[in-house]
Amino acid sequence: MGRRLGFWTAILVASAAWAAVAVAQQPASPNAAHVVSVADQNSTTTTSASTTTAPQLQARNNRYHLCEGDSFAVTFELSPEFNQTVTIQPDGYVTLKGIGDIRVLDLTVPQLTQLLRESYNKILNDPEIAVVLTDFQKPFFIADGQVTHPGKYELRGNVTLAEAIATAGGFTDSAKHSQVRLYRRVDDQWMIAKVFDLKAMEKKGDLHEDPLLHPGDMLYVPKNSLSKIKPFIPYTGVSAGAVLANP
Repeated sequence: MGRRLGFWTAILVASAAWAAVAVAQQPASPNAAHVVSVADQNSTTTTSASTTTAPQLQARNNRYHLCEGDSFAVTFELSPEFNQTVTIQPDGYVTLKGIGDIRVLDLTVPQLTQLLRESYNKILNDPEIAVVLTDFQKPFFIADGQVTHPGKYELRGNVTLAEAIATAGGFTDSAKHSQVRLYRRVDDQWMIAKVFDLKAMEKKGDLHEDPLLHPGDMLYVPKNSLSKIKPFIPYTGVSAGAVLANP
């Protein structure tokens, strides 16, 4: 009798804890989006911004920006002796024939071409220059949270959110399928966070709302409520089924 009493006490405690978690973490409506600030890149937390205080966000420039370690070839139509291929150093500079060191980090190819024309115009008469990237950072997405293999993955072709999760090994047993978050940067200071209910999509067999990922997107799968309270449920050594079958 005492043993059964202890078990039912544990069940009541667990139920109360579960209810508290459910109330405290009431899910947002499916596919709800909000804007978060990423101004402090060293901060481990993000702060939600209300729609009344968030700035008007502009579409992000989709042109590729040069990163350290990228390589590019410079070709001179009328002065082939200046043709060269260089790699961007960790400090963002490259060393070019005839003009020395210039900083090119975070430029687009058109911006780089214009900079080189202006720089070489000091020693050449109206140089015709072509720039071609030869090695650069490949498009990627990041999968984090309750997926089997969290990490950074190369983004090839059209990949949806569900496909990205499958690429990362699928959901773990503690995943909350109905609250998958997708973070997308819109400029250097702000990103959009949107929640997707993949559980409902898969249950209905309708994935038309499954979004396509963009380069640099991050998906995060949170833990479900049961996995959060499971460590606090006392182990009695008696299964619930055995007790209910023999009241």
